[in-house]
Amino acid sequence: MRRSLGERSVADIVGLLSRILGEAVDEGLIGSNPCRKLRLTTGDHPERPHATAGQIAGLAARVASPDNAALIVTAAYTGLRWGELTGLQWSRVDTGIGEIRVDARDGALHEVGGRLTLGPPKTPASVRVVHLPPFLADLLDAHHDRHPDARFVFTGPDGGFHRRSNFRRRVWLPALRGDTTRPRIAPDMHFHDLRHTHKTWLIEDGVPEVLQHKRIGHKFRGVMGVYSHVTEPMIEAMIAGLQRRWEQTGSTNP
Repeated sequence: MRRSLGERSVADIVGLLSRILGEAVDEGLIGSNPCRKLRLTTGDHPERPHATAGQIAGLAARVASPDNAALIVTAAYTGLRWGELTGLQWSRVDTGIGEIRVDARDGALHEVGGRLTLGPPKTPASVRVVHLPPFLADLLDAHHDRHPDARFVFTGPDGGFHRRSNFRRRVWLPALRGDTTRPRIAPDMHFHDLRHTHKTWLIEDGVPEVLQHKRIGHKFRGVMGVYSHVTEPMIEAMIAGLQRRWEQTGSTNP
């Protein structure tokens, strides 16, 4: 199982099995729940790197294409997954009210066996509205002006879907490595670490945990998930923090 599934997926499967067996115990079908005292050993995984706002601005500034710069900045300031970004359609972006909607039916791009297809996002919790700080709404407006007839927000050089491997080789790694005049930036960082970066920023800004989960597209489990709710003042404070973080870098829109 561990060869093909992530740690979170393994924990979810074992948790579901334990609940099923617990019901069987309650019904007298089995004597005990063998999963009740099971402890998963997840291994000692190194902490993933995250970037500062200045490093994100630096990466965007050294990317040749303004479209790819916009992709990197959007990833860092929204926490959207790679597939949610590369499958994002302009019909789901409203810069006027500052929102991106991740659609339940075809809100993510999937690559299976080399084939790219649109489909549902990773989990039901991934179907969500992601609010944009004003600078990012402006950035996306400028991006749309460059491609007024495009259906998808972020595309490859030929106008087709992005492939993760091509983007990593042609754009991401060269930007991290820099050159003789520009220093390396977190050379071990993966594109997915921009989600970790966004989550770290939310924690630093004191964003309530219920809103952190909602924004990242994770289910908020337990009693707190039942009794906690996202409010407009929470969202406004979060957006103000992200806007302030960008402005403090002294950056202009890439």
